[in-house]
Amino acid sequence: MIEVRTRFAPSPTGDLHLGHLRTALYSYAMAKSSNGLPAGRQGKFLLRIEDTDRNRFVSGSTEKIYEILKKFGLNWDEGPLVGGPDEPYIQSERTALGIYQKYADQLIKQGNAYYCFCQRQTVEERESEYDKGQIKLRDSCRDLTAKESAEKIAKGIKPAVRLRVPDKGEISFIDFITKKEIKWETRFVDEVMLLKSDGFPTYHLAAVVDDFLMKISHVIRGHGWFPSTPAHLLLMDYLGFPRPEICHLTDILEPEGGKLSKRKGSVSSEDFLKEGYLPEALLNFVMLIGWAPKDNREIFSLQEFVDNFQKGQLQIANPVFNRVKLDWFNGYYIRKTKDEKLKTLINKFYEGRYPEDKIGKIIPIIKDRIVKLSDFSALAGFFFKKPSVDKALFKDLLYEEHLKAASEVLGNLSNWTNEKIQESLTKLIEEKKWKTEDFYMSLRIALTGSRFTPPITQSAEILGKKETLSRLKI
Repeated sequence: MIEVRTRFAPSPTGDLHLGHLRTALYSYAMAKSSNGLPAGRQGKFLLRIEDTDRNRFVSGSTEKIYEILKKFGLNWDEGPLVGGPDEPYIQSERTALGIYQKYADQLIKQGNAYYCFCQRQTVEERESEYDKGQIKLRDSCRDLTAKESAEKIAKGIKPAVRLRVPDKGEISFIDFITKKEIKWETRFVDEVMLLKSDGFPTYHLAAVVDDFLMKISHVIRGHGWFPSTPAHLLLMDYLGFPRPEICHLTDILEPEGGKLSKRKGSVSSEDFLKEGYLPEALLNFVMLIGWAPKDNREIFSLQEFVDNFQKGQLQIANPVFNRVKLDWFNGYYIRKTKDEKLKTLINKFYEGRYPEDKIGKIIPIIKDRIVKLSDFSALAGFFFKKPSVDKALFKDLLYEEHLKAASEVLGNLSNWTNEKIQESLTKLIEEKKWKTEDFYMSLRIALTGSRFTPPITQSAEILGKKETLSRLKI
């Protein structure tokens, strides 16, 4: 039995997209759930940083990748920070060691690649050609003789290296999600760049070489890389590398159609955490965007997901991002969180803006209402700052009578507890023969500035006698 070895290989070009988190999660689960083996015999999950596109490199992104994966419990067995037999695991460092140059030279020698001396196109130029339908799969440099290439190199012209693709033939593989064979005619396969003139490899060469050297058995990647697959297969065959099992995950769609996009709102894992979603809730939500358990179960811890991963099924239909469902998951996990821990989470989320002891008193009366940590301010802000009260909210309530009488009764209360507050106000309502809901609505608006709040007598207890009486004076 081969050892299952998977990898997550992000590029540090910005925040981790929700789709990236899903790829990392599924790759982790594939390794850790391998055939239900004991922990000591499970597969390995590797982290590799693919930072060879220096034009798109964003400083600090690599460290953010480490931080985010750790927040979600996706700890890697081999990779940066933890080491491993194939160090280094950062491709710019591997480039400096000449690892990719060696294989590029081999491909040139075999005739499976060629030197390209063309001036590099700008993004605008490539987009312009694409818009005009001028898609070039073959480069004129492929017809240069070895002598002509050598002469250009002797003149100091630094070449890039391109893959040479046969004009005739087919290349195919079986995607391990769909279980179907997928074929391409090679005449339609692009002769992708393998090594840039600056000596840095492209994704195509570096990923194929590293997957081989790191003994990756299963490659799980986003659907966006599907068009590159035939070029990668050719590279593996040219270099004599055994092929790993490969699959491409579905695209996550917006509810109104199209791929999940930053232009339409948050898509990065970090953004969701900043909005107040809990890591365990977001991870649970992501588990089910493309994977279905056979028993329709929805709640999974990371370990439970790992245990059930191979019992479920990766889906072939593109899932739709459902914010309402994500909110449901987050609300569920918030209510499962112990009050003491939730107090700490809220305090940290708001960076100590609110007194922690007061947060602890408020949590029991708002916990059933919170969807995200960021809801705390809207639900409980009135505890910390006296609201301005719009008298139009009272509408046709007898609020002046209600508040004056409540102020008198509560002013005489010596034992300021929720139980005593309720008891005194219930007697007042009975004596005055007021409608209970009307009276408490007047009290609610006066104390909070809103018609929708946590239980109002419990809120009054937390506000304290002095502050409550002050707010009743409208």
